[in-house]
Amino acid sequence: MPFYEYISAAEQGCDHCRDGFTVLQRLKDPKLAVCPECGHSVRRLISPPNVVSGKAHMLKTSSIEQAGFTQYRKIGKGVYEKTAGKGPGVISADD
Repeated sequence: MPFYEYISAAEQGCDHCRDGFTVLQRLKDPKLAVCPECGHSVRRLISPPNVVSGKAHMLKTSSIEQAGFTQYRKIGKGVYEKTAGKGPGVISADD
C-alpha cells in the first residue's frame, strides 16, 4: 500500500492539513477530499517514488540478525559460509 501526501487546498484549515500530512491508503481507495482533523478541503500532492539502485537495498548484517534471519555467502561450488544469524557455520551439498 502506498503512502499519499495531502495538503490544505486553500491555505486554510488546521495545523495538520496546512503543513501537510501523509496517509497510508490502498490503491483502490478514493483520494481524500477533506482533512480528517478539521474537514477543510485538501488536495493530494504528487511525490517522487522511492527508487533504490545498486545494492543499496540489501540489508546490513546487523539488521538481518536483529530480524531473526540467517544469511550465507557462497565460498565455493555448493559450499556456503554463514555471515549472519544462527545456524551451522558452513553448509555444503556434500553434507
